[in-house]
Amino acid sequence: MRFASLVLGLGVIAACFYIWIAGRNNDVSNPDVEFKPPTQRKALSIREETFSWPIYGFKSARTRDFTPTLSPPFRPLWRFNANQLLEFSPILVRGVLYVVRKDSRVYAINAKTGRQIWTHKVGKLSAASPAYHDGRIFVVTLSGRIVAMSSKTGNIKWAKKLGSRSESSPLIIEDSVIFGSESGKLYRVRASSGRTEWTYDAGGAIKGGAAYANGKLYVGAYGGTVHAVRASNGNRVWRSSTSGARFGFGAGNFYATPAVAYGRVYVGNTDGKMYSFSTENGRLGWSRGTGSYVYGAAAVDNVKGLGPTVFFGSYSGTFYALNAANGNTRWTHDSGGQISGAPTVVGQVVYFSTIDTTNTYGLSTRSGKRVFARASGAYNPIISDGHRLYWTGYESISALVKTSTYAREAKERRAALRRAAKRD
Repeated sequence: MRFASLVLGLGVIAACFYIWIAGRNNDVSNPDVEFKPPTQRKALSIREETFSWPIYGFKSARTRDFTPTLSPPFRPLWRFNANQLLEFSPILVRGVLYVVRKDSRVYAINAKTGRQIWTHKVGKLSAASPAYHDGRIFVVTLSGRIVAMSSKTGNIKWAKKLGSRSESSPLIIEDSVIFGSESGKLYRVRASSGRTEWTYDAGGAIKGGAAYANGKLYVGAYGGTVHAVRASNGNRVWRSSTSGARFGFGAGNFYATPAVAYGRVYVGNTDGKMYSFSTENGRLGWSRGTGSYVYGAAAVDNVKGLGPTVFFGSYSGTFYALNAANGNTRWTHDSGGQISGAPTVVGQVVYFSTIDTTNTYGLSTRSGKRVFARASGAYNPIISDGHRLYWTGYESISALVKTSTYAREAKERRAALRRAAKRD
């Protein structure tokens, strides 16, 4: 047994060493692949009672960038204990957080008070964020189904068997829900009924969510392929691979949810690289090796003083900020732990967690200097509404507020709890 463990351990070390050597020696740069300059973004005007963070990644392009400035230092306002792993961050809809626990138990939590509104179990195992549309919460499960629930009560409106497991955080397009499955199918189903509108076969398991921009869906698959699909009818626009070949097979597996910006698709791979493909034709703009697996989605932001930048972490423990156009290093940060989940940019800070040391960090997007640290977290730690930072620890969600506003927020929370107690 000890010998077998030793052999296994040596095998893992050898695999990581191979990834490191192969990845760093085979970085790709194709400067002739089109890169679109950033456009000026509209400032977000946020009202707590109407604001929504409705899907994993915030926007349909899944860029995970949230512009309102909400900078440390913070104080905890409340903490909700889920008492089981929370692998994926919640969504937020009009003052209510919705989160899915590892065992497929869904919670609705008041964002101002941390008070549970309802809970409902929809399966045995889940590993995805839910999505919201038109009064309904959509949850995929590793039991192999998608469930539509009332956002007010948690009651199930409809459920659909998929024939294979799903951990693909749903995307909402018009009145439809988009998600993938381990069978390699990408689904578009009617949000109101669950009726299948079309399916697309990616030829390999789809683990991450799909991203959307300009009428096309982008998704990575096992087997090292990336696909662009027409959102209206499910027809393929292009299929590319880690080698950049349009119809060839690739290396490694695309587990991560893509991020789409500047005419590029950014997506990490278990071969240890981050890839940048053209949204128009799937040509490989650049790839960058990290020395170990890249499981988590990337965040993409136009950073003041730096320009368009891609942020992501690696199992090597290094967190990267790369030039979005060419993959060159802007800065790196040694986290001291393996990074499996996705980062989120809030204002001028990018947040991420480490899976083995279970810490959460916030770094300046411009310099990489650490400005935030908390001793909990594992995968996808942060969302925000511009007033509070909602931090997902290993088994809990906490609301953090600026130290300067804590007294007011705490007073408002106490008043809200009193009103809720009277209603009960």
